[in-house]
Amino acid sequence: MAKSIFFPALSLGALLLTRAMAASFTIVVNETASHPIPSTLYGMMYEDISSGDGGLYAEMLQNRAFQQVTPNTTDALNAWSAVNGASIAVVDNTPSLSKALPNSLQLTVPEDATGPVGAQNNGYFGINVQSSWTYTASFYYKLAQGSTFSGPLTISLKSSTTGQTFASASVHIKESSEKWTQVSVKLKPKTTAPDTNNIFEVTVDGASHSGQSIFFALFSLFPPTFKDRPNGMRLDIATTLKEAGPSFFRFPGGNNLGQEPSQRWVWNNTIGPLTDRPGRLGDWGYVNTDGLGLLEYLQFIEDMEMQPIMAVWAGYSLNGQSIPEGDLAPYIQAAKDQIDFVIGNPKTNAMGAKRAALGHPAPFELNYVEVGNEDFFSSTYPYRWRDFVGNLSAAYPTIKWFAQNAFIYDGFERNGTKYFEGEYAAISTNAANLFGTPDEGRLTFPTMQSSAGEAAFMTGFERNADIVFAASYAPLLGSVVNNQWTPNLVGFNADSVIRSTSYYTQQLFSLNRGDEYLPSTLPSPTGLTFWSVTRKNSTKEVLIKISNTDTAIANLTFDLPFKKIAPTGTVTVLTGPATASNTPEEPDAITPQTTSIAIPGKRFSFTAPPISVNVISIVAS
Repeated sequence: MAKSIFFPALSLGALLLTRAMAASFTIVVNETASHPIPSTLYGMMYEDISSGDGGLYAEMLQNRAFQQVTPNTTDALNAWSAVNGASIAVVDNTPSLSKALPNSLQLTVPEDATGPVGAQNNGYFGINVQSSWTYTASFYYKLAQGSTFSGPLTISLKSSTTGQTFASASVHIKESSEKWTQVSVKLKPKTTAPDTNNIFEVTVDGASHSGQSIFFALFSLFPPTFKDRPNGMRLDIATTLKEAGPSFFRFPGGNNLGQEPSQRWVWNNTIGPLTDRPGRLGDWGYVNTDGLGLLEYLQFIEDMEMQPIMAVWAGYSLNGQSIPEGDLAPYIQAAKDQIDFVIGNPKTNAMGAKRAALGHPAPFELNYVEVGNEDFFSSTYPYRWRDFVGNLSAAYPTIKWFAQNAFIYDGFERNGTKYFEGEYAAISTNAANLFGTPDEGRLTFPTMQSSAGEAAFMTGFERNADIVFAASYAPLLGSVVNNQWTPNLVGFNADSVIRSTSYYTQQLFSLNRGDEYLPSTLPSPTGLTFWSVTRKNSTKEVLIKISNTDTAIANLTFDLPFKKIAPTGTVTVLTGPATASNTPEEPDAITPQTTSIAIPGKRFSFTAPPISVNVISIVAS
């Protein structure tokens, strides 16, 4: 079968701009297409750098189940604090909610307490409280043996600065509740909070419960979600990604290898009830709840009308440890089970039956599987690739497999090999400091200059789409208050989303992709202006994409070969100062603008603004 190559992170330094005079180009377009444009060409690569928990995954409470923490330590109480003198601690001294969740929060009311006493969570750097939303709050509780605890327990959303209560509900705790009991309530705020300095609070009346203790486990607070899915995705982030028009979603997350084999992402630890998901210490130093698990990924991808590109762990970890070839069998079987869970027939396949039991009887679409990630760091990949793909391709002959490599496409031999540009972005203005700080050239947010550079790179995808079948910018998502990698395609905080200039570049290319590539006069490899011409047969559109990375305008003249050409077309332009960005303070500083353009005949001219990404659409046949 044809081999497929996966490209790892390819960081493009922002282009240095030196030319000051306008350049002119004449581009002759050929009517005969040279190759089709894959429907999968533009998609998304998910990374787990604070972009799942606290980001795409809509859960609003941080450290909700005290997963992967050491009991009776301050760190175990991350995001939690006591209310009105309560004593709170993460403990494992009571029968646990489940084997996967051994820890719980013990709340003890002081002997002399008065007023509400309890615990509060400040969310993921704030909680967005909207009066138009109805929130679902839940948790498990139990009492110690012989406890006389009885009475109301109040769940609230409140301002952490003014103490204002936006929403609250009460449940009655019974004296005999010595087994774990789940509580679920709806919270409907009476007013929208003026900011995100808000907390989730659970309290009891201190005077009535002096000296008493109560245990809590697996707290949760969900707002409305994308497609109204329980345990689903954050509405504004998912909608933003949907509006970019992606065709695929690469998951479970770029560098999600685990620091060692025991810490790897294990697919079957991420499915089923949340009480059965232990979570894991993520590769970037924080705990993954795995509330966003394999099934949630697949449902989200299906809801987005994308295709999945799913990775399987291939026996290598970030600490450099590789599984010996003779010990690979259980990991290959785990990969088979993972694939079977996605596509297995529930009537004949145990893993397919497990998926059906979780509410999705029909198999998901799965055409592409990535074998490992960044395994090129290890010299053992040849035998691991051979053994994984040799076994998996025999069992799943219709699925395509991806290895990893890194080089550029023009001039590649056309021998049936297909390439996936898995990660790319312009990240720095200083090629010597690609992984430095902003002071050393590293970008905090994509700039207009860097985005125009990426667009230039992307015209090469279309020119080489006979061998490049997919490409995805990375990283996809990043919290603007807690991130370990910049720039990100989409930034977010507790209540808003920032669409970067690179987001709009991706959107322009994705929403304006043709069915086939029309050869034309080639740009100069050493130039500053680049273009690509495609045709969309269903609408008879000719789509011309232009990246001008120059600080001066570019004058372009196009010679079209078509007999019938509409007198007007549209042009969408993304342009701005070279170092300008969309930021939390100015999220809409640079946005695409669409206008009409006159097409006087087979020859027409267009002036591309300095530092710009442009898409011209013309109906022609």
